[in-house]
Amino acid sequence: MNDANKFSRREFLSKAGVLAATFPFMKLGAKADPAPKNGGRVGNCVFSSAVDVAKAIRRGDISSLELTELMFKRIDAINPRINAVVTLMKEKALARAKEADAARSKGTFFGPLHGVPITNKDAFDVKGVRTTFGNPAFKDHIPTRDSAVVERLSRAGAVLLGMTNVPFMLGDYQSYNDIFGQTNNPWDLTRSPGGSTGGGAAALAVGFGYLTSGSDIGGSIRVPAHFCGVCGHKPTLNLVPTRGHMQFSPDDFGEPDYLAVAGPLARYAKDLKLALEVLGGPDGDDAVAYSWRLPPPRRQLLKDYRIGYVLDDKLCPVSSDVRTALTDALAALRGAGANLAEGWPPGVDPGGENRNYVFLLDSFFAEEMPDEKLAEVRARADKQDGSWEALTALAQAGPRKNFIAARSKQMKARATWQEYFRTHDAFLLPTAVVPAFKHDHRPSWKDRVLETPEGPRPFVDLCFWISFATHTGLPATVVPVGLTHEGLPVGMQIIGPYLEDATPIDLAAKVEELLGGFRPPKGF
Repeated sequence: MNDANKFSRREFLSKAGVLAATFPFMKLGAKADPAPKNGGRVGNCVFSSAVDVAKAIRRGDISSLELTELMFKRIDAINPRINAVVTLMKEKALARAKEADAARSKGTFFGPLHGVPITNKDAFDVKGVRTTFGNPAFKDHIPTRDSAVVERLSRAGAVLLGMTNVPFMLGDYQSYNDIFGQTNNPWDLTRSPGGSTGGGAAALAVGFGYLTSGSDIGGSIRVPAHFCGVCGHKPTLNLVPTRGHMQFSPDDFGEPDYLAVAGPLARYAKDLKLALEVLGGPDGDDAVAYSWRLPPPRRQLLKDYRIGYVLDDKLCPVSSDVRTALTDALAALRGAGANLAEGWPPGVDPGGENRNYVFLLDSFFAEEMPDEKLAEVRARADKQDGSWEALTALAQAGPRKNFIAARSKQMKARATWQEYFRTHDAFLLPTAVVPAFKHDHRPSWKDRVLETPEGPRPFVDLCFWISFATHTGLPATVVPVGLTHEGLPVGMQIIGPYLEDATPIDLAAKVEELLGGFRPPKGF
């Protein structure tokens, strides 16, 4: 075991000083370009869905081995341009594919992902494979046990191709680090694919695997999906176990999650549903007494869904290029007979919820603060002048009663949204204020700006639109709905009722069917 594993989570992060919050060539509705013809029948499967590929393998139309070999050929040819997959598991993957084909020949199937190639975020432990969290201190870290997410995907029959890139300690809306370098967005190599699941989203966009694992506390599933033109699902809080995610050693245990989740990204909404059925449910001792099933979607037809929406807000105005794509998508939904009602749910205070989310997010990282910093932070907290700096300080070093009060506000906010979902089925809103932005590696977020047609915006604005689903623990699905005038993807975020994850996923599938859904980036 390397030296990094000897640190507790708090000791390591304190020493590292990690204190901040982590984190048109086609017309709308046009069909994706046909898949490349290389490889004949197998080559035509590059941009297929995980669901369809799994069926093809079961029927014997294609083999897991030839599909896995094709994936590695694509990675060899394309990955140097985007740097999405950073640790290959070629030997293990090919052996697993052969095992899947041998089992199929005997009429045996491991599970619903039998023989399907996928990728894994470099944050979920894989036994015997280095897992780095984008941190040089863990460049030789080899877990001794699979994470719950990897364990379940493997049990379902998936073939793991390799690990995808992340920012340092998953703490950015970009994906670069000193071990593996920078991941580029395949829609524009000068732009970010998002973070922290940026490598996974970029990999999906160019046809490296059919699913990828993700995690989300500050939009780390949803923002990369939006930036790269794929689908992503932030599950209901604690629906998918996070054991083995950012776990520095087998003895590293944290408190139960109150914001962070693990979940899937895919090119198509139906693959999100399949992945969630594989990933969801209790883990460890909880599984002794509890079981879980995914409730069916509330409606069968688009016209029967009762949908609320907000496409903009003065607290965090959306750039005109993103707003135009969302407005066009909404018009198409209305034209297809969707029942739409504009406005925040009654009782929802967007500004208050966002501030409480930021407070809880910063509280999440209070454990990581070096003791010698406490006096300085407490002095800032005592000001209580309403500034974001004072709010952050209060979250990190204020009295315990403030945290308890914030958790109470969180539960009240969830109840308010749930009351709304008694009369509505889903709520549509932007994913981010901008499409994929230009790479910007300046260390301080205060020095970064987001360029928009209306002028520069603070980098921290990326935290606004994702905050509502995270704060309340509600499920949220992102689905591509169009392109900006510069040809960059735009994803719409769909929030659903607590524990009813299939509802926003199903609505995403209907949006996808109406508007065309995923299309490969030009040139890939």
